Amino acid sequence: MPTIAVPSLSSYKHIVTAGTEKSEGIESAKYETPRKRKLRSDSAAENLLSGYFISTPKKLKSHRRIAVSNPKMPEKEVKEESNEILSVKNLSDCSDSKSNWNPRDEEQMRVVKKALHVSKAQSTVVCREDEQRQVFEFVKGCIVQHKAGSLYICGCPGTGKSLSMEIVVQQVGDWANQADLPPVDTLSVNCTSLTKTTDIFSKVLGEIEPLKKANCHSSPLQHLQSLFSQKQESSSTGMMLIIADEMDYLITRDRGVLHDLFMLTTLPFSRCILIGVANAIDLADRFLPKLKSLNCKPMVITFRAYSKDQILRILQERLMVTTPYVAFQSKALELCARKVAAASGDMRKALCVCRSALEILETEIRGSTCPDSQGPNPDDPVVRMDHMAAAISKTFKSPVVETMQSLPQHQQIIMCSAAKAFRGSKKDSTVGELNKLYLEICKSWSISPAGITEFTNMCTVLNDQGILKFGQARGNKLKRVSLRVDESDITFALQGIRFFRNCLL
Repeated sequence: MPTIAVPSLSSYKHIVTAGTEKSEGIESAKYETPRKRKLRSDSAAENLLSGYFISTPKKLKSHRRIAVSNPKMPEKEVKEESNEILSVKNLSDCSDSKSNWNPRDEEQMRVVKKALHVSKAQSTVVCREDEQRQVFEFVKGCIVQHKAGSLYICGCPGTGKSLSMEIVVQQVGDWANQADLPPVDTLSVNCTSLTKTTDIFSKVLGEIEPLKKANCHSSPLQHLQSLFSQKQESSSTGMMLIIADEMDYLITRDRGVLHDLFMLTTLPFSRCILIGVANAIDLADRFLPKLKSLNCKPMVITFRAYSKDQILRILQERLMVTTPYVAFQSKALELCARKVAAASGDMRKALCVCRSALEILETEIRGSTCPDSQGPNPDDPVVRMDHMAAAISKTFKSPVVETMQSLPQHQQIIMCSAAKAFRGSKKDSTVGELNKLYLEICKSWSISPAGITEFTNMCTVLNDQGILKFGQARGNKLKRVSLRVDESDITFALQGIRFFRNCLL
């Protein structure tokens, strides 16, 4: 039987240092490795031959390098990877600056409060780039074509309309300078400041002809109509941008002022670019048919309410860019954004809630500050979830909740009885059934109940307060009764008292 030739170790002995147990282990492992894994043993032998028999940790690539080096990875995933890295970097920067936050320092507290104030103008308005671009392109087109036009901007309060108009005016001025065009005359009018609605025509006329005396024989509107109906001989024929903020204040009984203002843009030699801004979303629906018949239908741009993510982004921009401190927990800001977005989407309301939460923290710090503690403390608190929840409760507290909290005890017990009676799909009941629940609660807590006549009178008071609703019936006990308020409002109003909290279980 022929002998099988086995490779010897002699070819490697002159390389491996004597007494090295690690290299011997690698050599012995070479012969114990199965035939199918011979490539791995060969690579081990090559490492021995190269002298790199000491293992080194594997160098990890960053997410960005892996994404860039892999051509098959979609561009969207590459952006997500890079955004995650940037967000981690921002978090690390915030943690570094958090050590400098000292809520006991009045100057630091003042800086953060100022950043959250409504009057604090931002250099850029985030989350409104598309709307600003549409307005800018509209104004730019009117200037290039030397043609008058009208635009109507609507949206709920606190959605960045007025602030966006300030940004657009600045963009139009910069563009006109770069294009070597004559400067655009701009008139911004807040219609709430007008004594009379017709005063807006006087302001427009004063901007066009500031040195010319008013003609007593004609009104400012008639003067403007005459001016824009004939070709101008003067050299000042540049376009004029008119921004009428709070335009819904111009609505009169005959709506003539609003129509006449838009009609100025239809005159043959008009050089007015009219932008009306109003909170009334249905204003366009009410007046567009009439304006269309007058051949002065404006273009409409709607500023929708801010979403939760947009509110959170704006708050973070204000706090991270304007201040070097981290005074809020990220979850607290998210709670504020979620609540405001669900209620109204009003950014001003979100800023108000954050300022209120900061004031709650400040009051808490003053109550617990020792005379000896002056400098920053690593345990100094930031605005937490409980601070933000208290501020939200304070800001969104409805008059109905205040009314329920100020009622006498027995009327509050009736409200608890109604809340328990109308849970689930049941929407109404009779006064007699409601009285039975009221008696059960009074008996379980050893409270002397009121008689049926007094109970009916108390239900009548709750009906007058807008909490209960009565139906018509011959007898008092047979009257149908239902809740006008939500059960959650009753729970929120009475949750601070343990007795009522247990009654509502």
